[in-house]
Amino acid sequence: MTIPYPTTVQTPAIPALTPPSGAPRPRLTFLGTGYLGATYAICFAELGYEVIGFDVDAEKIARLAAGQVPFHEPGLDELLRRNLATGRLRFSTDMAEVAEFGDVHFICVGTPQRPGGMGADLSYVESAVTELSQHLTRKALIVGKSTVPVGTAEWIEQLVEKHVPAELGVEVAWSPEFLQEGFAVEDVLRPNRVVVGVRSDWANGMLYAVHKGVFDLAVTEDREVPLVVTDFATAELVKVAANAFLATKISFINAMAEVCEVAGGDVTQLAKAIGYDPRIGNRFLQAGIGFGGGCLPKDIRAFQARAQELGAGEALRFLHEVDLINQRRRARVVHLAAELLGRRSGPAGPDLSGTRVAVLGATFKPNSDDVRDAPSLAVAVALLKAGAQVRVFDPEGMANARRAHPELTYAAGMAEACQDADLVCVLTEWTDFRNADPVALGEIVAGRRVVDGRNCLDPGMWTRAGWEYRGMGRP
Repeated sequence: MTIPYPTTVQTPAIPALTPPSGAPRPRLTFLGTGYLGATYAICFAELGYEVIGFDVDAEKIARLAAGQVPFHEPGLDELLRRNLATGRLRFSTDMAEVAEFGDVHFICVGTPQRPGGMGADLSYVESAVTELSQHLTRKALIVGKSTVPVGTAEWIEQLVEKHVPAELGVEVAWSPEFLQEGFAVEDVLRPNRVVVGVRSDWANGMLYAVHKGVFDLAVTEDREVPLVVTDFATAELVKVAANAFLATKISFINAMAEVCEVAGGDVTQLAKAIGYDPRIGNRFLQAGIGFGGGCLPKDIRAFQARAQELGAGEALRFLHEVDLINQRRRARVVHLAAELLGRRSGPAGPDLSGTRVAVLGATFKPNSDDVRDAPSLAVAVALLKAGAQVRVFDPEGMANARRAHPELTYAAGMAEACQDADLVCVLTEWTDFRNADPVALGEIVAGRRVVDGRNCLDPGMWTRAGWEYRGMGRP
């Protein structure tokens, strides 16, 4: 479908629309106030929009309404408190209030992997759309933002048709999110692109009005924000295709790390050399223990499952190997630990009984408290199962890690975690760990041995301080 509107902010010729509420700007609601919905709600209030964040979790809503972000994201707490004070932002558990208030309703609920399968669980999407639809009394636009299988937008249209009187003229659109944890505020306020999947001029105009605050900010800062206007299926595919590409790039360099380990090469130098090629680039070429979090692992599995349902499973068969490579890197840390500790591996794997291991890092990446599918925690559990006494420390993820894995022992700080350790494993590249003093740490450990699971340490500095160093894919 081609809509005769400009695709960049430089030529904003889309005609102004009056929102159904009659407000000067569209009133926005975000259904689901997890990481995605809360971040967008807060940031769009910062851009000057009137916003309600909705959730069925009363405790979460109470915390947000009191100015407390229920997860760690740099800069978001201040924006939340500021916009609550202006009155532009509020939170609610009342869907009737949300339906009456909003012109554009964003669906931001979770789409986890189905238990016992690879596909996405859309039950939260169905619940949110169904309940909202039953409370709508005027024209509105329902916009999907959660990451979903292609075809979901048409299914949501069917749900709306079932529950909303046709004369209200409620429409559906899709606009995927591209948040990076640790950088989410910038990703909302200063996105590198905006993608919208629409079926009508009205929906396109409403979404342009919704993003006008983003475009206006870009103009003041002399930046361009590309606007891609497309169909439902393409808009749905953008996010999963991007995540599949990034996961493939990460697993590619980790596969090269496996080759380097047996060939005697250095994957960090290899990545630097190929990264100079502008066709490849150096981003996401950091070999280590692989990717995790709440998006990439589940999204590539759901993408494979949906392609299989559509009869295109062969096209994405490579993603199965991407997933396998990612899982192998976690096991590699345990074998490196056994190598450094002088332990042999039997049929059941390495036996690390009687050893003490410090694990630095619990989150799947720095600047986040997210421990979902975190490689660092998976390695910590594997070390524990191998018989080691494991102590874990993370600057932000301790509470979530304790809830996810209460069987592990947690330390109050880096020094406590490393005290009398036979081995230190750096598994999340927090700045505190990257800049740790190997001389000072060497004074408190029982053995100066370190596994650099993120290749984030300076090998020369650590070896000069008397440490036995092992990186991922390094000699």
